[in-house]
Amino acid sequence: MLALLLLAFVSVFTGELLGDKLLYTVGALATRFRLLPILVGVSSAFMGKMLVAVVLGGFVANLPGKIVALLSAVTFITMALALFFKAAPGTDQVARGSVSILRASLISFSLVFFSEWGDIGQITAATLVARYNAPLVIWIGGTLAMVSKAILALTVGTVLRNRIPREILRYCGVFLLFSLGVLSLLSVAGFK
Repeated sequence: MLALLLLAFVSVFTGELLGDKLLYTVGALATRFRLLPILVGVSSAFMGKMLVAVVLGGFVANLPGKIVALLSAVTFITMALALFFKAAPGTDQVARGSVSILRASLISFSLVFFSEWGDIGQITAATLVARYNAPLVIWIGGTLAMVSKAILALTVGTVLRNRIPREILRYCGVFLLFSLGVLSLLSVAGFK
């Protein structure tokens, strides 16, 4: 059982680190909010997404790519617009400490949960469940892998937040989220 847990962790973690957009998304969240609410939000989203993966097994692997990409695009572009139209960083409203823990957690949850369905981590977990028929162990291993990835991204985001002015980070975040949305739209159109 421990070997299967480690297999799930290593498989999902490795797959997720190679070219996954979520590292950038979570890193960008770390430049805006306190770390604990982000970790709570993204961990909850990861638990839900991994639960769907293990319950649905191979079905997640066969979700239509265009629907997944369109949902991701809408999520990323919506978050980019929300970040762009927020008050300028320097005002009390945007200061890291002034955003409620619940709001930061919900934003983090939404950004992660409603994007990248059918990604490599979910497909890996679904495949492992289909092969080994141990959904609980694979869910735990996959969720731990995703949370580990989030902690890595939060570390990078914190370093950036402490070294780069908030106004620059804000515009970089808008650009990054908008770019991820456009890339998702391009994949809907058939471009890779």
